[in-house]
Amino acid sequence: MAEPSRTLLLIDDEPAQGRLVAAIVARAGWRTVRARDAEEAIALLGGPGTPSVDAALIDRWAPDGPVANDIGDGVARLRAHHPTLPIVMIAASATVAGAVEAMRTGATDFLVKPLAPDRLLAALDAATDGRRGAGELRPLTEKLPQALAFDEIIGSSSAFRSALAIAAKAARARVSILIEGEAGVGKEVVAQAIHAASPRARRPLITVNCAGIAENLIESELFGHERGAFTGAFDRRIGRFEQADGGTLFLNEVTELSPDAQVRLLRVLQSGEITPIGARGHRIVDVRVVAGSSRPLAEEIAAGRFREDLYYRLAVVQVAVPPLRNRIGDVPALARHLLARIGDQPGLRGLGITDAALALLMRYDWPGNVRQLQAALFRAAILCDGDALTADDFPQIAAATSADRTAPSGLPSGGGITLYEPNGHIRPLDAIEADVIRLAIGHYRGRMTEVARRLGIGRSTLYRKLGEMGIDSAA
Repeated sequence: MAEPSRTLLLIDDEPAQGRLVAAIVARAGWRTVRARDAEEAIALLGGPGTPSVDAALIDRWAPDGPVANDIGDGVARLRAHHPTLPIVMIAASATVAGAVEAMRTGATDFLVKPLAPDRLLAALDAATDGRRGAGELRPLTEKLPQALAFDEIIGSSSAFRSALAIAAKAARARVSILIEGEAGVGKEVVAQAIHAASPRARRPLITVNCAGIAENLIESELFGHERGAFTGAFDRRIGRFEQADGGTLFLNEVTELSPDAQVRLLRVLQSGEITPIGARGHRIVDVRVVAGSSRPLAEEIAAGRFREDLYYRLAVVQVAVPPLRNRIGDVPALARHLLARIGDQPGLRGLGITDAALALLMRYDWPGNVRQLQAALFRAAILCDGDALTADDFPQIAAATSADRTAPSGLPSGGGITLYEPNGHIRPLDAIEADVIRLAIGHYRGRMTEVARRLGIGRSTLYRKLGEMGIDSAA
């Protein structure tokens, strides 16, 4: 257990919940002080001898009713007395309306019960991280629906469209697919598009975040268990593989699987047989596995943390999703698309965004990628009083963007298309033309008639060029 270096103010009147939270945060070096309600918290913060508080955590224990309203009022009062104090709210359910309410009352982030220790610690770290500033870049929009078809995914850079083209072709086959890319690039969005474009689309898509499951529970989660198989197994559990029978199983952060779980996963991929813990026999399942990883599996194999034979089973087709900083020209189209989706959520409205705001967003390097951009837009949309977001609606991003950083001063005219070779010479015309066609397909979301019209060519000419250049219509 780490030595206490930060102080958390926990506002909660449930002793058991308070002890659980205190035990979780103590592992990461947090000391906890308690208050039963906002009024007691305000008095505590203003009292003599009170230690400096780094963040506040409020348990909104009732989802509705006067108690919930009192919590919202309490957050507002606490924010009025301590405008810079990071405040994280715990709620009973994951709804966009709940996130909107929490943010508007002054909360920095929004968590859902039951509390996942890693998510709680990550929220507290983000809330107290000056670079991220007031939680603006936290993934609150994980609560928003994400499913998109290939022709709805925004992005025009050649590397990104090539990755989507590979995924679209592989979707129609029965092979396993490995999606690699940094956290937040959209691996789950690509996995959902793969499932939707596959012959299995009418069957379930089951998503498992391997990083969010304790090592001693992962095998039960994936393969299930029988009643009485181990201490605490009071009922039979159907595993994720069985739930996904006939459909697709997306194993995100597959590198987090323990060595034993890797062995069992390899066996399932080889034979199609699963054996729940405590079961006497096996069951046959027909599951298409899509794996995701934020770390290159080749490096994990070299370090001895991942099985090479499992890698070859998972990576029949590999899809590498580039980070947002490598396709910064996609930010304007992405921002407008994300704002349109955010505006459809309860309690929010459609908003525009100014060129100055887009230019600011393009100067940021987005270490959290598209998820981070979506969260920034989500927070700005909640707090915006006008009809369009301006650069003033992103103060933390402006503060994090150094004035001397080399960046575009306005919007790019080429959508991120590269005109020069690394040696400084102009790229071949056919290569530039191929990128323009990919950009147009992405910009008009695969509507080929519109693509041809905007490029000033006929549909037959467009399809001929696609064939000559080897461009898939999903590219």
